Amino acid sequence: MGKFSRAELEDALREYSRVVDRCSETGDWGPFADLFVEDVEYIEHAYGTFHDRESVRTWIIEVMKPFPHMRFPHEWVAYDEDNDAIVVGIKNLLDHPTEPGVDFWFPNTTRLVYAGNGLFASEEDIYNPARDAARVIGEWVAAGGVMRCAPQVEMKYIVKPSV
Repeated sequence: MGKFSRAELEDALREYSRVVDRCSETGDWGPFADLFVEDVEYIEHAYGTFHDRESVRTWIIEVMKPFPHMRFPHEWVAYDEDNDAIVVGIKNLLDHPTEPGVDFWFPNTTRLVYAGNGLFASEEDIYNPARDAARVIGEWVAAGGVMRCAPQVEMKYIVKPSV
């Protein structure tokens, strides 16, 4: 058994989701970083590893600038109570610009480790944006979606899909 109860893990994920939803609504991604302890380890398979809250804040604000209202609904969740971890299947989702209910998305699996007091010690995002994001964002743009600006952050690790 880990340090925290299942109920506390569930509450922490609800708050995490509430903050992410609010960031998406407002386009202000700064509060996302406040979900983590100061010395968080944030492993982002495309962009690298961040070792402190302010690095996460800088990265998330910059990476979200082109599409500040991207949403991240959960498809499923699993609790690893022995390790105070939560694993979530997430859609990185852009709403259709003109057709409600139609959306463009690619999959992401996120593993969060809870540290207590409403904060997370780590996050690891497991996905392949080099394979999925370009296609999905391209389809969204073709449907009339408009990025707010050019991408601000370059992917550090790119595994190009084989044809």
